Amino acid sequence: MKATLLRITGLILLLAALNGCAASRTFTQSGQASFYADKFEGRATTSGAIYRHSKLTAAHNTLPFGTVVLVTNERTNKSVKVTVNDRGPHAKGRVIDLSKKAAHQIGLVDGLAPVTLKVVKAATPVRR
Repeated sequence: MKATLLRITGLILLLAALNGCAASRTFTQSGQASFYADKFEGRATTSGAIYRHSKLTAAHNTLPFGTVVLVTNERTNKSVKVTVNDRGPHAKGRVIDLSKKAAHQIGLVDGLAPVTLKVVKAATPVRR
């Protein structure tokens, strides 16, 4: 009984240590952000979700769908959390396309803005 308790305690400590290591490798990225044009309203995204400019969503080229990213506008220092549900942007130097609502929340009202991305919640794996 005592040996089992020690093993369980050791396992818990090991898992906590491994989790701390994973957290220290958080994904970050810097570059230019843009936002979706009005013509995409109501169209299907790559994930199958319908794009709505009133939602806090984004397109990223590599992050899994469902990943929550903190996007900070380096000019205004304003941040917003968005959920990745599409692929893109497809222009050199751009790292993320934001929904109109997300863009407005960080002060991006037209053109591009320099941003920093940080994953705050990894996507939940889909079980099949």
